[in-house]
Order: sequence, then C-alpha cells, then structure tokens
Amino acid sequence: MKQIKRRLMQAAIASALGGAIAGGAALVDARPANAQAAYGSYVGIGAGFGLTEEAETGRGSGLDMVITGRYRFLRMPVSLRTTAFLFDNFTLVPTVSYDYPISWNTDIYLGAGASFPIGDDDQPGPLGNRTAFVLQPGIDYMFPNSRWAAFGSAIIAFNGYRNGGNTAVAVQTGIGYQF
Repeated sequence: MKQIKRRLMQAAIASALGGAIAGGAALVDARPANAQAAYGSYVGIGAGFGLTEEAETGRGSGLDMVITGRYRFLRMPVSLRTTAFLFDNFTLVPTVSYDYPISWNTDIYLGAGASFPIGDDDQPGPLGNRTAFVLQPGIDYMFPNSRWAAFGSAIIAFNGYRNGGNTAVAVQTGIGYQF
C-alpha cells in the first residue's frame, strides 16, 4: 500500500512539474492576440469514421468522407454547424453548439441537433439509418495568421439504428477554410 501511495505521489509531482514547465514555455512564447478574420466561420472537408454497428446486421461502421460547415455568431458563444456524411447512406447532421474558448484560436464545444439519413434505409451509415437526436462534442483550431482551421468532433446519434435501436457513434476530423 505504501508503494502504491509513493508511486501516486511521484506521478502527481511529475504531472505538476510537467504542467509548470509547459505553462512556463507557453508564457515565454506568448504573443499578443490578433483578431482572426471571419471570427471562426468555415467550410471544411475531412474524414469520418463510424465506431458502432447495427446490432442485428453488424453494418454501419467504416470510413466516410465529410463536409462540415460552421457559422459563428459574432457576439455570442454560439455556432450553427452542419456535417454531411457523403457515401455510406448520405446523412445530414445540423447542430447548434455552445462554444467555449480555450485560447484566442482554440474552442471546444458541445452541440445538439439531429441526424437525417437520406440514403438507403437498409444500409446504415456511420450514424445509422434512422433520424435521431445527436450530441456533438468537439474542438476547433484556427491557424494563426491564415484562413485555415482544423476541426474534430464525435457525433453521438441516440437510437440511430433502425434494427436494434442502439446508439450510433462517429468521429470526424478535417481542415476548413474560414470565410
């Protein structure tokens, strides 16, 4: 028991020391914040990957191409977002998100909305084959002194599969161009 406590204490001290070093390095490299053009609205392209499968058929996971857009309101920490999964059962996912800034060029967010599969009802895509309520936690990074943005999120579609009714989960990442 003493050995476990000692190792936990060593890990805590190492974590604190690492955090202090990282924080100090960030302060040394600190630059004044510059306003980004377009305030973070973008259109992007990337890859999405379904992590779950329909319970009865075992279909639904796999790699897909995504197109994503974000419109950020200027004076509120709210954005309108839309993602389209293109190939495996075309699915449109509009959400409204609350954005929380971590730094002047990085936001984390939580969105809520719905997924609308428009393709073949029998072939589930990364978000299933049934209209479903979704939650979308994610992160946006705006590259300094450019119009490029990187995005990443998970989309959780509750009761997204027609057969079996289980939850569909997909992750996506890509790069966007700010407007």
